[in-house]
Amino acid sequence: MSDKFELTDDLAGMSEEELFSFDTHDKSEAEKITAPRYSYWKSVFRVFFKKKINIIMLAVLLILILFAYIYPMFSGYDKFANITDASMKHLTPSASIAKNGFSIHEILGRGGSGESTFDAVWNGARISISFAFSCAIINMTLGVIIGAIWGFSKKFDLIMTEVYNIVGNVPLTLVVSVLVLVMSSSFGTMVFAMTVTGWLFIAYFFRTQVIIIRDREYNLASRCLGTSIFKIAIRNILPFMTSIIVTLAAAEIPSYISYEVFLSYIGMGMADMSLGKLIFQYESSMAISGWQFEFWSPVIVVSIITVVLYVVGQNLGDASDPRTHM
Repeated sequence: MSDKFELTDDLAGMSEEELFSFDTHDKSEAEKITAPRYSYWKSVFRVFFKKKINIIMLAVLLILILFAYIYPMFSGYDKFANITDASMKHLTPSASIAKNGFSIHEILGRGGSGESTFDAVWNGARISISFAFSCAIINMTLGVIIGAIWGFSKKFDLIMTEVYNIVGNVPLTLVVSVLVLVMSSSFGTMVFAMTVTGWLFIAYFFRTQVIIIRDREYNLASRCLGTSIFKIAIRNILPFMTSIIVTLAAAEIPSYISYEVFLSYIGMGMADMSLGKLIFQYESSMAISGWQFEFWSPVIVVSIITVVLYVVGQNLGDASDPRTHM
């Protein structure tokens, strides 16, 4: 009790200015955010690399790309180099190593023209991956741009809906087959055949997504305040669509490889020695004992490529969703 009385006596002797003082208040300090600065793409890669499976799959994808694009530059692959030498044709891996000595060219044996199966597979992988990425880039670019306009413009919507109803009912396989037969079976023709109508389905999907987001409250408020449709699309809609774009692209790329293999298998593929063309040519090897390696080598490689591309793309699409950044 004595301590309290002594404290009260000390305060009683102080002036009002000494007892009370105003706290300083800086308006600029009040506006500062104490949370760390948010970076969208930094958060995307932080979430993506948090999973070990993504790191493993990305490493496998880099190895596949290196073998597909760098290795053929130094392999000296020539499909018809040994075509006149019957002793070099249809060799199993063990027979090829015994005849030519151990090297990376012989580990998958020799094909029907005496070519290295290992070299043929990676040369074909380069063509197939290039084909898939070319189709995906063209279709996704046209699909996203036209789909955004389609979703915003009601006049354009009337026209494009009719186009979609007509063209969308024509099977893509029929379109590709007709164009290949009429024009040629070159790489460029195949890319054109896959993209001449392929973008339409992507555009329709994005048109639906834009319509869903377009009429939300914050976009309606922006339009009432006089914000242009272009700014609304760039600032409000496109960031929301990023994860959808990445996810769709992840599904499109491996699907083009699979479709190219299917078309080549039925005899409608490109003339270049892609993975699909190799599988088509090596199909007869399945009926002869010891030659199965020629068929299964491109099948296994194309399966690994499609699975890895799909897994990496889907997980990158999940990481692109801002809701996973919390």
